[in-house]
Amino acid sequence: MRDLTAYALAAFMMVVGVMHFVVPGYFRSLVPSWLRGAGAIVALSGVAEIAVGGLVLAWRQAGGWAAALLITAYLASHFDALRHARRDRPALLERPVGAVARLLVNALYIAWAIAVATA
Repeated sequence: MRDLTAYALAAFMMVVGVMHFVVPGYFRSLVPSWLRGAGAIVALSGVAEIAVGGLVLAWRQAGGWAAALLITAYLASHFDALRHARRDRPALLERPVGAVARLLVNALYIAWAIAVATA
């Protein structure tokens, strides 16, 4: 079961990393407006996710911790979304409930990565 959990995390990280290049507009929309160079941030984070996925496969403990750290860094985006969330926004992810859901889901991703790192 531990192997399956690690392989799934590696695949998840790699697929999401590739998606940064397939649908970069979506990922650019997640970058807070106070950060400059959204395109470069999306490309670099995509490469980082692919590399971290490979690290999970090669060295589970280091890869798990790297995944946890990388996903933790993304929390800035989700807290920024919560700060700007309004109930009257048309998109669910722009409403408070959607922003909170983003934070909770990412907390689960971090817990998953830590579980892989400590298994």
